[in-house]
Amino acid sequence: QVQFVESGGGLVQPGGSLRLSCVASGFTLDYYTIGWFRQAPGKEREGVSCISRTGRATYYAYYEDSVKGRFTISRDDRENTVYLQMNSLKPEDTAVYYCATCTTSRFGSGFRLIPGDYWGQGTQVTVSS
Repeated sequence: QVQFVESGGGLVQPGGSLRLSCVASGFTLDYYTIGWFRQAPGKEREGVSCISRTGRATYYAYYEDSVKGRFTISRDDRENTVYLQMNSLKPEDTAVYYCATCTTSRFGSGFRLIPGDYWGQGTQVTVSS
């Protein structure tokens, strides 16, 4: 059974940092591109960043307010874990963060990030003073 378990969220002040973890089970992580997605209150779920099977390529969403330059995705396939290091957090980063398998396609100055069918329960990130 495919399962993702996200952790590491919390309450942080603007400008602060958090590191999210996503542990996968029920499948071999290194066969897949894996990504982080988020959903803010009242908004649709959106892609944040994805990382290729080998870890050599990372992808960021095409939105103008993309997190590129502030967030870094990484993976450790020995631990079946994907990480999201989030720096310089802003109140607009407040959301529930999820991980999932990811498909990417070039769009504008970035990528469309398309999630797969399996999700974890998510981890809440709140950025507030």
